Amino acid sequence: MLFEVPARVAIIVGAAENGVIGADGTIPWHLSSDLKYFKARTVGQSVVMGRLTYQSIGRPLPGRRTIVVTQSTIEGVETVKSLCDALALAGRPVFLAGGSRIYEAGLEVADTIFLTRVHASPAGDTRFPALDAEAFECVWRQAGEQGPRDDHPFTFEIYRRRAALD
Repeated sequence: MLFEVPARVAIIVGAAENGVIGADGTIPWHLSSDLKYFKARTVGQSVVMGRLTYQSIGRPLPGRRTIVVTQSTIEGVETVKSLCDALALAGRPVFLAGGSRIYEAGLEVADTIFLTRVHASPAGDTRFPALDAEAFECVWRQAGEQGPRDDHPFTFEIYRRRAALD
């Protein structure tokens, strides 16, 4: 069951305990349960991602409006030159789905973060920025049920911008 938290601009990310979110253009784990969670959260919504994240997926996300931040044109998806342009195009709610530059810029505007904490510390070349405890507060946490198609244990966490809590 999903814990419902209204969001205008949300970051959705899976990050290892060491902050790693990627290695050589791929996710360094497989969590079928997290993929289902991601789909349940984002279906029917606008999802914004950078070009490298889009290339790693290789196609528009089914049932979601896919907007890619890039300087080039990509057939089959909407493209924009900046996160600001993406947010203006997407409307609300919108989910920011990576990569690290989108997340870093998104931390300035996001009111909610849906973080799947992967209980592992894999090597990687892409990291999720550290969360500022002054800006964000964890409002919900639940251990995920590790299934047979999940490489590691994990915990679902939801953070809200402290100013948004008032």
